[in-house]
Amino acid sequence: MKARRPTILLINASLAGDDGNTAVLMAHARRLLARKATVESLTLAATPDFQAIRSKLETADGFFFGTGTHWDSWSSVLQKFLEDATPSEGTKLWLGKPAAAVVSEHAVGGKGVLSRLQGVLLTLGCAIPSMSGLVISRAALIAAQHDANAARDLWCVDDLRVVCHNLAEASRGGHKWKTWPVDRKDFNARWL
Repeated sequence: MKARRPTILLINASLAGDDGNTAVLMAHARRLLARKATVESLTLAATPDFQAIRSKLETADGFFFGTGTHWDSWSSVLQKFLEDATPSEGTKLWLGKPAAAVVSEHAVGGKGVLSRLQGVLLTLGCAIPSMSGLVISRAALIAAQHDANAARDLWCVDDLRVVCHNLAEASRGGHKWKTWPVDRKDFNARWL
């Protein structure tokens, strides 16, 4: 039996909208998700009114959020979106729908943003699939250019494949998860 093709809504919550680093990651996610899902998208900076986008949220089977990191938090457009979404907490708009997220950061703060965002999405009613969130850091990309071996345990753009696979898998009710590479040898090596 062929698995059903879910609809996944990409929600670009970047301040820069379609012109920033998050937009590049969202475009990459769109290409990856399109293999297994129907992909719709919206950019909160261009359409900040929650009621205007509510119908897209209702018809989605899953969500993929993207935001930058701003002073150890997500964008102000995402904050407004989450505040406007509060009355829909625990409703069929969110309940049980899988959600994934990618956070871009210049150097630091992104992991805290990702963890907090996943917590808010759970509270709204979404499900968080395995390995469905990551942080892409400019600092990590630079580190990888200078020492690929040392950077092998840092998240990279290739890890977006895992996030997209797991989101699509969860959105169609499957459980065939993928994982990104994990350092199992020298994660506790002394480096100072």
